Amino acid sequence: MLNIVRSWVEKYFSDEEAVALFILLIVALAAIILTGAMLAPVIASVIFAFILQGLVVKLVAVGVKEKWAVLIVFMVFMGLFTVFLFVLFPLVFAQVTSLVKEFPGMFSELKGAIRLLPQEYPTLLSESSVNNLFNQATSEAAKFGQWVVSFSLESFPVFVTVLIYIVLVPILVFFFLKDRLLMLNSLAGLLPQDRRLMTKVWFEMNVQFANYIRGKVLEIMIVGVATYVAFVVLDLNYAALLAILVGLSVLVPYIGATIVTIPVAMIALFQWGWGSDFFYLMIVYGVIQALDGNVLVPLLFSEVVNLHPVLIIVAVLFFGGIWGLWGVFFAIPLATMLKAVLSAWPVAGNE
Repeated sequence: MLNIVRSWVEKYFSDEEAVALFILLIVALAAIILTGAMLAPVIASVIFAFILQGLVVKLVAVGVKEKWAVLIVFMVFMGLFTVFLFVLFPLVFAQVTSLVKEFPGMFSELKGAIRLLPQEYPTLLSESSVNNLFNQATSEAAKFGQWVVSFSLESFPVFVTVLIYIVLVPILVFFFLKDRLLMLNSLAGLLPQDRRLMTKVWFEMNVQFANYIRGKVLEIMIVGVATYVAFVVLDLNYAALLAILVGLSVLVPYIGATIVTIPVAMIALFQWGWGSDFFYLMIVYGVIQALDGNVLVPLLFSEVVNLHPVLIIVAVLFFGGIWGLWGVFFAIPLATMLKAVLSAWPVAGNE
């Protein structure tokens, strides 16, 4: 057993720089786990700045001075941030409020439909099983109502947190864009002078992470806008809310699309019933999902290292368990980054 462990260590940790990089990654992971919630605005700002840096590079490449490129990109960011804050957010909040108010009516319709099931399918469902199902649904609805009330009572700290994000994130994004090189050089000064492996891993991670993050942001915007237009044309209720959910669902491949289909289908079913409008909507929604998976994703992520679906699910469960919602959102880029590190890691005998 000791020989197996020794041979494994000699194979993957024969390079001293590899050991230093491994320790650095462990320390960074521990720091993020312990301080991730506290430094969430900083982490979010770094991600936004990382996404926007690609636009700065493109402007500089066509002859724009860097300080003007940073200012132009930051103003675009602030414009989008303002639209989200004063246009999109109020619209979504109003639709969420309206949806919560309609829950009792939806629940009454659901109760009526459940009561009719034993009459329509007497061989499949008994009245006692339907009553048990109805009692369970009533219990869950009561729990949801209690959660809504408690959330509204505890919303002041959440409101303060949102205000902190609104103020801090734009400021941090500006300084991360403006002083990017200064900060990177300062961090590089803390690393060993001989860092060939770290440089190789950094470039590999940077390419993969940049391609994935920027591609995902573009995919979210395209899928969200296309879905919103389709839902508005078909006159579906809560179009903005559902379009945002569909757009964000692409962050978690396979799982996200499956989960978000449920509210889309349920709201359409309560609005139209089992009619032609419902089936038209589901056909259009299916076409959007098919175009996203078979056309948009290969086009945007042709240069990104592909991950097996099993690895994606494991990454979502693992990082989601560590960081909650943030972990779910960033599980795929973190897994992609980890795969980039492993692909660049030196192996004795293969160099």
